[in-house]
Amino acid sequence: MEKKKNETMIPEDAVQGVFRGSQKRFGFVTAEGEKEDIYIAEENTMGAMNGDQVLAAVVRPGEKGRRPEGKILRVVTREIRTVVGTYEKTKGGGFLVPDQGKVGTDIYIPRGKERGAVTGHKAVARIKKYGDGIHRPEGEITEILGHVGDPGVDILSIVRAFDLRTDFSARVMAQTEQVPDCVSEAEREGRTDLRHLLTVTIDGEDAKDLDDAVTLSKEGGTYHLGVHIADVSHYVAEGSPLDREALRRGTSVYLVDRVIPMLPHRLSNGICSLNAGEDRLALSCLMEVDEKGTVIGHSIEETVIRVDRRMSYTEVNRILSDSPKDTQCCSAMQDSVGECAVCPSKNTREHSFTQTSDGAGGLCPSGCDDEYGALVPLFHLMNELAGLMREKRKARGALDFDFPESRIVLDTQGHPTDIHPYERNDATKIIEDFMLAANETIAEDFFWQELPFIYRTHEVPAPDRIRKLALFIRNFGYGIKGVKSEIHPKELQKLLVKIQDSPQEALISRLTLRSLKQARYTAECIGHFGLAAQYYCHFTSPIRRYPDLQIHRIIKENLRGALNEERLEHYETLLPEVAKTCSDQERKADEAERETEKVKKVEYMADFVGDVFDGVISGVTAWGIYVELENTVEGLVHVTELLDDYYIFSDQEYEMRGEHTGKTYKLGQRVRVQVKEADLTAKTVWFTMEEESSETSPEGEGE
Repeated sequence: MEKKKNETMIPEDAVQGVFRGSQKRFGFVTAEGEKEDIYIAEENTMGAMNGDQVLAAVVRPGEKGRRPEGKILRVVTREIRTVVGTYEKTKGGGFLVPDQGKVGTDIYIPRGKERGAVTGHKAVARIKKYGDGIHRPEGEITEILGHVGDPGVDILSIVRAFDLRTDFSARVMAQTEQVPDCVSEAEREGRTDLRHLLTVTIDGEDAKDLDDAVTLSKEGGTYHLGVHIADVSHYVAEGSPLDREALRRGTSVYLVDRVIPMLPHRLSNGICSLNAGEDRLALSCLMEVDEKGTVIGHSIEETVIRVDRRMSYTEVNRILSDSPKDTQCCSAMQDSVGECAVCPSKNTREHSFTQTSDGAGGLCPSGCDDEYGALVPLFHLMNELAGLMREKRKARGALDFDFPESRIVLDTQGHPTDIHPYERNDATKIIEDFMLAANETIAEDFFWQELPFIYRTHEVPAPDRIRKLALFIRNFGYGIKGVKSEIHPKELQKLLVKIQDSPQEALISRLTLRSLKQARYTAECIGHFGLAAQYYCHFTSPIRRYPDLQIHRIIKENLRGALNEERLEHYETLLPEVAKTCSDQERKADEAERETEKVKKVEYMADFVGDVFDGVISGVTAWGIYVELENTVEGLVHVTELLDDYYIFSDQEYEMRGEHTGKTYKLGQRVRVQVKEADLTAKTVWFTMEEESSETSPEGEGE
């Protein structure tokens, strides 16, 4: 290429990729065709920001376990247009200190461009001039969000930083207003009527968008499982303003204090939500399952359903724990007009009539006023089938990492009052198992029909990561087969089973998870490594995930015989870009959700400065040791706080080792820490390491 003034000559072996910045101001370039990311030192970033498309050159090839090192030659396209941060006024203008460390530098705000912002304001700035690694970027304030510490400003800052779309346009809302409030007789025509089946939804207590319902019965040795999904595509036409907006969002975003929906509430909480007692349009996957948990037959149908009861995970789990399993619902349970022989006025949907093992009729053990009636034996049957399906997945090698998620409780001002692990129970597992079965069944069906489709893909992990994992666990007497070739998930599953209840369980489980790739959407059926599934898609949540909505359209067109050559070509062209957009939006949503959790955890721990907690080392880096408490809060013991020795970091052993004492800190090790500081600016809880002790922690630990 001809060299222009002030422009670096681009070598022929330059690579184009995406720059991923870090809070330490260095970064990495991820380029297609490159086996490893290219490390970019701070002085070689050329002012590139996180997400920018760049041209880079390798200045030192990777060797002996080190990544190749390079430098940015040119920023091709900019990803970040606006920055959210804290404004600091100076004599000559001011600076916006970004909330996101990955931006890499402060933004200079010239005098007259601050729009009334004062020191301590959270604000949004539009970048007008980008820096070059020597000069800072320059911008102007476009929105003042409020003062640091004002209620709600912390989460609003994250919403703006990730450019999450919170409002719907007038065109979208106008289309939404045309959506009916109830299902008409005309809309029921041509659909399979399943309103006679005993149908339930099982969700969290605070869920408002209910997009999946289930039915189940058993005849002989065959289970008849129905997974019924809201027919959102009936109301969201392809190419409409509503559809285009849903694709831009890609997914609903679940922040600590709010949900940013993919679709307006009139749809997501209204006609598209499978509310109890209301007729609803659905797309149903009706499966026949044998007593080994194998789907032996299925059909996909456009249906009309009516949910009989909305249930919460807590309610169902209590029923499974407290109610006897040896009662069976009478054969009339599924009959919409069947009556209880003892209380003829009560429909069997409202009252549980059971039969004992000797065939004698009787009432539900809870009596005539039993709150759940015929649902009790139904949930036991569901638990039975879900267990069979789970065992079948386990037998083929599916991985199950059971790291607890956080449940953060906020008061009316948005201040966190409690944080504790949100654990799975039998009820949550039932829904997981049934949804997985439907997703696999649908994906396999359309793969063999050789029709355009969107699949949920989880690729085989990179061989070098598995080799590194295998080398590490050898220190504990464990091994992995297939390291030299493409590993099978069964081998990792065997490892997870071997380490159960061992001192190394937390350590090796975390490292195994970090060795895997991220799942994504693709137009090709590559398989799902983590589930050990050859075919997998997302079919069950069209209210909150666009890929589900997209494949619903394809399924319905196929059922109606409308997939002609023109439509097939249309989808062949469309789906790769839809898959990429949805994968990117999912990443953004996940990161925003993590950021809001991080902020509230730091705010919560500010009330416990000075307290001592038990925890587990969750990460070891050159700059310090991350420790996760029992309440899921993670904090950092900076290396400078390790005062009893000079500690050296080993990236091969995932440990810190004292140069003189030989004392080590390793992943998964249990430790005691004291809360030194809760830093909202850095979004970090700072710990100091306590000497090991058998004494109990101070009052308040783990709250």
